[in-house]
Amino acid sequence: MDFRSLRSAQGIVVAALFFISVAAVVNAAAETPAPNESLSIGGASIKVEIDPGELGVARTQVLDWVRRSACAVSEYYGGFPVRNVNVKVVPIDEGKGVLFGRTVLVDRTLVIRVGLSRFATDSSLRDDWVMTHEMVHLAFPSVPHEHHWIEEGIATYVEPIARSQAGDLSPETVWRELVDGLPKGLPASGDHGLDNTHTWGRTYWGGALFCLMADVEIHLRTHNRYGLQDALRGIVRAGGNMEHDWPLVRALKVGDDAVGVPVLMELYDQMKATPVTPDLDARWRELGVRPSGDSVTFDQSAPLASIVRSIMASQSSLGGECSQAGVHRD
Repeated sequence: MDFRSLRSAQGIVVAALFFISVAAVVNAAAETPAPNESLSIGGASIKVEIDPGELGVARTQVLDWVRRSACAVSEYYGGFPVRNVNVKVVPIDEGKGVLFGRTVLVDRTLVIRVGLSRFATDSSLRDDWVMTHEMVHLAFPSVPHEHHWIEEGIATYVEPIARSQAGDLSPETVWRELVDGLPKGLPASGDHGLDNTHTWGRTYWGGALFCLMADVEIHLRTHNRYGLQDALRGIVRAGGNMEHDWPLVRALKVGDDAVGVPVLMELYDQMKATPVTPDLDARWRELGVRPSGDSVTFDQSAPLASIVRSIMASQSSLGGECSQAGVHRD
């Protein structure tokens, strides 16, 4: 099973694990308050709370996992997208590694709750994508339910690129995951566009497909001066994060204004109510992404190879801050 296909299996059990885990720890949490520690990263205060329960990894390893994820998101967005967030780690007596993630706004407080198996290892934390995925959700405004695909699509697309820009994932792994994953987001028979087709594939990978198409088109029209990363940064700068409810059109227009071309709105108009099936094989050839076994190679002579390099290039200088991210007890 390829790495990114784990999303499918997790998607089936996430909700059940979330509610079971909450019920299982609520009494213990009431009796024994969990200790808190705070990370200062990317201009944000990230409070980390580990609920009572047994874990096979040390507290410092959990904190490092949260720190790496926050640094990747800060790298991509040029800073952490919100000022404050609470991360609650819930030990679970089953499974392996990171079991689920959910990000919610509770009484004006952003909370990321992540289920972590007591059998998790430091290796599984270093390979994890869930924490970064959940943190990316913070960097887009809350939109009506029919647009859930944009929230999940951005998180699915941005997470591996952000981790690569931070040095935690190879570019070959990022593009292999896109080659394997994006076909799951193509429309099937009976599809009525992204706003009206709420299957798992169309929500996560259909949204990611929208992001790739937008990223490539922005780079083309601006001659690699801008990309989707710049549009998403513009949305955050304008106050578009998960703390606020926005119409989707407002967010897309703000993103378009940030890069100076109306790609997001044009693409949304094409894909919102109509199935659009791009030729992905042709796109990979143009970009110079060549599948090779479990990886890819990059053909630098391909006509759009410079776009791949531009998408993957780090635009931030947060490395020093993240490598020395301070931790202090509350």
